[in-house]
Amino acid sequence: MKIEYQNLNLILQKFKANPYKIYPVVTPHTGYIREFKIKEGDFVKGPFGKWLEKPGSPLFVLERERNQKIIRAKISGIVQKLRTELLNKFVEAEEIILEIKHPLSQEEIISEILLSALYIIKAPETARYILSPTIASKLEKEGLGKVKVKKGDEILIMAFMKRETPIYFSEEGNFVIYHLYFTPFQLIERDQPLIGFCQEENLPYLQKIIERIKEEWSNS
Repeated sequence: MKIEYQNLNLILQKFKANPYKIYPVVTPHTGYIREFKIKEGDFVKGPFGKWLEKPGSPLFVLERERNQKIIRAKISGIVQKLRTELLNKFVEAEEIILEIKHPLSQEEIISEILLSALYIIKAPETARYILSPTIASKLEKEGLGKVKVKKGDEILIMAFMKRETPIYFSEEGNFVIYHLYFTPFQLIERDQPLIGFCQEENLPYLQKIIERIKEEWSNS
């Protein structure tokens, strides 16, 4: 574990003082910024619906080779640092156009803290991911924190470039699946967390941390 229980007060104080996460919005490719659909301070909404089938709020229009594409919010929050000076200007790929200040829920704060406490498998490529059939079946029956994994177990399937590639667990030791950071079949960007694993002997310790977070955050 990277988090020490005695340091939890400092961690919680940090989140209480600033219970937000900043998400930069970048251009997916080169082009011209033709229109802004929002202004500084607006609240925008990320994808929603049971399967996230409803798109997020429109942010700006990016034009390349006379083709216009509406760039939409991937997370809910408040627009800040909007670069209006780029209107009708050419921009490179991955240029930051604005930021979204997202208010963190209790569940999201727990997820953020767990990123430091768990062994995390991240997305190797921008792709869609699903749990392996064996892992999915075990999780449905047993639940998080109870499904054991060992080195060599197939845990995920990555759908990328019309191919399905299995992802295997590579750590030595006794681990259980503790937290899922993704929704199956949802497009996940490269290096985003997918699954968090906890060593079996650390489960009681980690549960104390989670209980403390819930207690402190509910009273904040």
